[in-house]
Amino acid sequence: MSPLRAAVPLANGGAVPLANLPLLGRGHFTGALLAEVAEGARVAACFAVPVGSALELYAVLARDAHGDLAILRTEIGGEYPSLALRCPELQLFEREIAEQFGSIPTGHPWFKPVRFHRSWNERDAWGRGLERPQPAVQEFYRVEGEEVHEVAVGPVHAGVIEPGHFRFQCHGEQIMHLEIALGYQHRDVERLLLNGPHPATPHQIETVAGDTSIGHASAWSQVSEALAGSDLPARGAALRLVAMELERLANHVGDIGALAGDIGFLPTAAYCGRLRGDYLNATAVLCGNRFGRGLVRPGGVAADLSDEQAAALRECLVAVARDTHGALELFFDTPSVLARLEGTGHVAVEDAAAVGLVGVAARACGLQRDARKHHPLGAYRTAGIEPAVKWGGDVFARAAVRQREIEDSLVLIDSTLAALPSGPVRAEGGAPRPKALAVALVEGWRGEIVHAALTDAAGRFSRYKIVDPSFRNWTGLALALRGEQISDFPLCNKSFNLSYCGFDL
Repeated sequence: MSPLRAAVPLANGGAVPLANLPLLGRGHFTGALLAEVAEGARVAACFAVPVGSALELYAVLARDAHGDLAILRTEIGGEYPSLALRCPELQLFEREIAEQFGSIPTGHPWFKPVRFHRSWNERDAWGRGLERPQPAVQEFYRVEGEEVHEVAVGPVHAGVIEPGHFRFQCHGEQIMHLEIALGYQHRDVERLLLNGPHPATPHQIETVAGDTSIGHASAWSQVSEALAGSDLPARGAALRLVAMELERLANHVGDIGALAGDIGFLPTAAYCGRLRGDYLNATAVLCGNRFGRGLVRPGGVAADLSDEQAAALRECLVAVARDTHGALELFFDTPSVLARLEGTGHVAVEDAAAVGLVGVAARACGLQRDARKHHPLGAYRTAGIEPAVKWGGDVFARAAVRQREIEDSLVLIDSTLAALPSGPVRAEGGAPRPKALAVALVEGWRGEIVHAALTDAAGRFSRYKIVDPSFRNWTGLALALRGEQISDFPLCNKSFNLSYCGFDL
C-alpha cells in the first residue's frame, strides 16, 4: 500500500468499521500523514486509544479541497518519534497524548503539560509511575538580558473571567514572548463520556464550552446519528441551522461590543451588550433556553416552531438586525477605532497555517477554512456558504470577519425561517454500530469543532475525542503578541476570545 493510499476516506458525519482501518506500521503511518499534509490536508484531530497494554494512534485529516476526511491508524509504545517539527499542527496533540497515557514523543520541540491533569491510570501501560503536575508550576521559557523583565498575569483576573495564567517576557513595553498555561478548569470530560451515552451525556456535551452549547451538541448528535444510521429530517436540520447561526450572532455581536469597550468606544459597546441579549432571547424562542440547551439531540431537535412563532421570530430579527447594522457601522466608520485596531496583534498567514488555526482566527489571516463550506452537513449542504476571509491577520481583520459573518448569518436565518420544510423535527435511529469510528466536523462560532467516537462490541463509547477550536487557537494568541506592547494584550486577547474550559475539557 503506497503512503498516498494508506488513508481511509470518510465523509464528514460518517462512520467506518474499525476492521476497515488498517493498522499501519509506524513508518508507513508517518509517510502517509506527511504525504496527505503536503497535498493540503489538515490535522483535524489526533488521539490515542488504549488497547490492552499498547496504544493505538488515530489521525483524522480534513481534506478541504476534496470535501472529505482521511483516517490513519497505527500503534505506539512507551515512546515514539515526534512529528511536531515536520508537522507543527501535531505538537499539542502529542503533548496531550503524553499527558493522558504516558507515551513520550521523543524529540518534541516544546514538551510541556497541556492541561496539567493526571494520566488516566496511576501507572501507565508500561509500569511507570505518573506524577500529577500543577497548573503554572513549571519551567517557563525565559529571555535573559539587560532590561528584560517578566510579567505574570492570572490565573485570577479582574472581572468575571475564567482562570488562565499568562507569562510575558518583555523588554520595556515590548513583548518578546508570551507563554500561556491553562488547565485550571480541567474536568476530564472525555473520560466521563466513556461507556456512554449516559443520561448525563448531552448535558456534559453542552457544557464542554458553555458559550458553544449548540455547536458541541450538534457535533455529538451528528456522531450519534452516524453510528445509529439516523436520517436527519429536513425540518430538524433547518432548525439546527437557525440555532447555530443565532449562537454565532450572539457571540460575534458580543465580541465586537467587548472590543469597543476595550478601546473605550462606548456607543457600540453599549449597543452590542443589549443586542447580544436580543439574539440570546431569540434562541430561547426555539427551546426555552437562551443558550440553546436541550434543543439539539440525536436525530434532529427536541422542539418545533409553529408558523406563527417562525413569522414572529423573523419580524423580531428585522428590528434587531437594523440596530446591529447601525452599531457596527458606527464602530467601523470611526477613524479613531480603526487606528487602534489596524496593525495590532498581527499573525502571518504562514504561521496560522503551520499551527493549524481555525475559524475566525484563521479566516482573518487569509485562510479559507470553514466546515460549513468544505464539509457541510444537514441544511448547510444547500446554504451556499462563502467563508468571510480577510488578509490582515490583525485585530481589525478578526473584527471584520465577525462583521461579515453577522451579515451573512442574518440573511441565512431569515431565508431558512421563511422556507421551513414541513414534516417531523426528529427521527429515531437504530442501535449504535459496534466497533466503529464516527467523526463530525461542525463550524462553531469560534471555528471548527471536531468530535470523534469509537465504539466497543456493545456499541458503547470506548473512546470519545473532542477538539474545541480554542485548543488550536490559543497558540495564535501567543503569536499575535510577539513584538506588541504589553498594553495591547487585553485587546488582542478579546479579538480571539478563546474558551478556557473548551481547551481544558
